[in-house]
Amino acid sequence: MSSQQQKVDKEEWKKKIMEALKDVYDPEIPVDIVNLGLIYDLKINDDGDVYLRLGLTAPGCPVVDDLIYTVEQVIKESVPAKSVEVDIDLDTQWTPLKMTAEGREKFKQLYGYDIVEMWVQTYGLPADEQKS
Repeated sequence: MSSQQQKVDKEEWKKKIMEALKDVYDPEIPVDIVNLGLIYDLKINDDGDVYLRLGLTAPGCPVVDDLIYTVEQVIKESVPAKSVEVDIDLDTQWTPLKMTAEGREKFKQLYGYDIVEMWVQTYGLPADEQKS
């Protein structure tokens, strides 16, 4: 263990990464990927390896490689990660219900309507959200 290896502060790293990712925008909807709810998972281990599972608003997104590259760069610039792996989750369908309140607000300002309300009116609430 070299003297430059410090304990990885996972919470601090998560905060820094999520904050930095607010500068990364979805190519389809001009809202950042954090507030769209596209960060499905973020794991950091004690060695400083970062794993991020990212959703897409549109499967078959033509700029997915650019998005992965950008996310990797942003993570590397925000924390001294030993390695960064960005995984695209094509199995978990993104819906507007994953958006944060801030993301919904931004969308409303851009398009003049609440995408979540419209989604719920069109498709109803998914079964797992009806219980609450």
